[in-house]
Amino acid sequence: MTDKPILEPSPSHPITITANPARVVVSVGGQVVADSRRALTLREAAYPPVQYVPIADVDRSLLERTDTATYCPFKGDASYYTVTVDGKQSVDAVWFYESPHPAVAEIKDHVAFYPDRVDSIVVE
Repeated sequence: MTDKPILEPSPSHPITITANPARVVVSVGGQVVADSRRALTLREAAYPPVQYVPIADVDRSLLERTDTATYCPFKGDASYYTVTVDGKQSVDAVWFYESPHPAVAEIKDHVAFYPDRVDSIVVE
């Protein structure tokens, strides 16, 4: 049993997830970390849209899981990766939900990137 609240999207806090047909390319340290045409765009309330990229489209050799963990009552427990390129680290630049709440189940096996911790997130 958990004491963590679980909240459902609602008109006062909408969450939508849609397939993004565009190419999404994420770079760190001048190197492409993710390149996908299968990203999902998650829109949540008044927050900027977030691109969730399938982990299969990410260069996992550049990722190292960290001990950082956060909780979102709408999405669940988030875990993090640090991206290392040429010895330089972008700490906790990537987050993901291993077991997202049912309302956002589509983002399972997808990761998202903090725009201020990567060089760029280009949606072509």
